[in-house]
Amino acid sequence: MSKPKSALSAPTASKKPPMHRVIYDTLKATIQQGEYRSGDRLPSEVELCKRFEASRITVAKAIHSLQHEGLVVRRAGSGSYVQLAAPVTSYQFGLLIPELGSTEIFEPICKGIMQSPQAKSHSLIWGHTSQKNTSREEGALALCRQFIEQKVSGVFFAPLEFVDDQDSINHQLVAELRQAEIPIVLLDRCYYRYPKRSNLDRVGIDNHRASFVVTQHLWDQGARHIVFVARRRSASTMVERVSGYQFALSECGSQFPATAHYGDEEDLEFVRNLLEQQPDGVVCGNDLTAAHLMRTLIGMGIRVPEQIRLVSFDDVNYAKFLPVPLTTIHQNCPQIGESAMELMLDRLQHLHRPGVDLLIPFELVVRESCGHAGKASLKSGVDRRARSASPSIGAKKPSAKRRMASRRRAT
Repeated sequence: MSKPKSALSAPTASKKPPMHRVIYDTLKATIQQGEYRSGDRLPSEVELCKRFEASRITVAKAIHSLQHEGLVVRRAGSGSYVQLAAPVTSYQFGLLIPELGSTEIFEPICKGIMQSPQAKSHSLIWGHTSQKNTSREEGALALCRQFIEQKVSGVFFAPLEFVDDQDSINHQLVAELRQAEIPIVLLDRCYYRYPKRSNLDRVGIDNHRASFVVTQHLWDQGARHIVFVARRRSASTMVERVSGYQFALSECGSQFPATAHYGDEEDLEFVRNLLEQQPDGVVCGNDLTAAHLMRTLIGMGIRVPEQIRLVSFDDVNYAKFLPVPLTTIHQNCPQIGESAMELMLDRLQHLHRPGVDLLIPFELVVRESCGHAGKASLKSGVDRRARSASPSIGAKKPSAKRRMASRRRAT
């Protein structure tokens, strides 16, 4: 009589996977191979029961596993549908900002672009030129052509200022990018002279309205002969600010004409000519101009704000540390950057939509340079220039889509 084999030595038969796993693997493979595409309806549970000769409970368990993995969605009374996540497209964007490093507002704007929640899947190129001793305009053209050669997905562009022929250079930069069909989002300013406007997307503040607010505040503090001071060849935003200053004086009923002086605020002769008009208030084109003018006035023995009140724009980091802390318009630069990324991604999805002017709220920060320091502040709402609503305080921030839709212009 033969000896029975030990159970340990007996060959082990391969174990079959459970039926729900067979159904799951089969359906998953057909989805991954493209037999079923996103939105397609899978066979009903009854059909799957017949095909696999399985119970409804077994089929339901397989469908549930697919649902848990995010491959299908079940709709009551309708069935199970394939639901594939859209592939994430990674974009590469160029930063064409010739003033980066010389104007304080662009560093926090760039930081806002990078820290935008929507920027996680994308990359930014901080372009540089290998040529030494090149002018800013030559460097900008070289960077533009680098971005075109690298076939970037879009360019964030802050038009040049303070250089000769800046308008023609800015137009050339835009023309070359558009010829290469590279989307552009303008930061802070347009490359056309106000009130002309390009059909490109732009993110910034309403400079006309901001200037109206700061000029009116200077008037309310007691200044009556108010002048405007700015550097020559400033960006188009300066024309907007001069326009808002002029409108404010007209609305206030000033007996003095609105006068804009362009020159070097550190030049004693320029400042002496300014003082000959005996102004008691100055709206400065930006904080750097205000800081230089304040230092020149103090050096000449002029007291700020007792003899001349100063206000400005930007609220850069040093504005509150000047010899007389500066009253100025605060720009939310990180928000400008974040909204610029949002606008760029929307542009890539809607290449032919009209251009958008996305206006970010600003705030008037009151300090000693205007003659009164207090905790009060005036805030703007996100609004179109054409709308004359007063600044909104404490209003809820509208959704991104609503903000964008409310600012689309005809081409």
